[in-house]
Amino acid sequence: MCTAITYNTDYFYFGRTLDYGFSYGDEVVITPRNYVFDFGKLGLMKTHYAIIGASCVIDDYPLYYDAVNEKALAIAGLNFVGNAFYNKEKEGKDNIAQYEFIPWILGQCSTVKEVRSLLSRINLTDTPFSEKLPTAQLHWMISDRNESIVVESLKSGLKIYDNPVGVLTNNPPFEMQLFNLNNYMSLSTLAPTNHFSNQLTLDAYSLGMGALGLPGDISSQSRFVRVAFIKMNSVCDKNELSSVSQFFHILGSVNNPKGCCQLEDKKYQMTLYTSCCNCDKGIYYYTAYNNHQISAVDMYKEDLEGHHLIRYPMIKTEQIKIQN
Repeated sequence: MCTAITYNTDYFYFGRTLDYGFSYGDEVVITPRNYVFDFGKLGLMKTHYAIIGASCVIDDYPLYYDAVNEKALAIAGLNFVGNAFYNKEKEGKDNIAQYEFIPWILGQCSTVKEVRSLLSRINLTDTPFSEKLPTAQLHWMISDRNESIVVESLKSGLKIYDNPVGVLTNNPPFEMQLFNLNNYMSLSTLAPTNHFSNQLTLDAYSLGMGALGLPGDISSQSRFVRVAFIKMNSVCDKNELSSVSQFFHILGSVNNPKGCCQLEDKKYQMTLYTSCCNCDKGIYYYTAYNNHQISAVDMYKEDLEGHHLIRYPMIKTEQIKIQN
């Protein structure tokens, strides 16, 4: 259960929550321009755009959850269990394994328009990263400052949807999530007026009653509605600190506290981290479940002409500032 959003002020921001029952070892990872990607069926990519994002690294390979390249193109992969379907290899197509999708896109595309062109040739395959790491069932939100799309690989084929709200959660498929917003068109940030009956005197006895009916549970469909409403009515100053702060407030509305979503063997799904990347500046901000302080890694403070991954393990211990 995850949620991803875009946000525009003077800069373009992109980020997500990652909700899961355990961590694979989350790190902020910078892939410099000369790190060599080995795309199994398409050969080596020896040079590419620099990339920053959250990843686990296995055998010196970055398995990105969400990432942004130096051209301010962003992508996040979210669980899409039960609906995602990947193919076997197809002749005449760019056969890309699911785990290769993010670097394949970010390594060579600078805009969503370029992504659309690349997707016309792609065939996402079910090739696993390793025997011990099966293929994840995902769909993706891909965004630049001007537009956002959702990519879903289904049994019926590869679907590409325009995403006018700049939000993605999990199931059901995106077109159903988007259609469901029609059920909430009456929500408002304003105080409600009485449409119930002209024979009754009814009062708005509390602030915020215009949003009565906004779902509050942590299911993916409810999170989609809630974060879309909050994001699209959000107001903040356009400077960096205000924008980043507001971004975390928006995603904070869909945080998943430990204990509210029980899995098997008495384990619980929770928000392991929340990210916010200033895509224009290449600064990746994050908080962790046990660290509410915002931490940041600046891609442009590193050698982007290098050949090796640059890795910063996420700070996961609470950082408390004592004032007296």
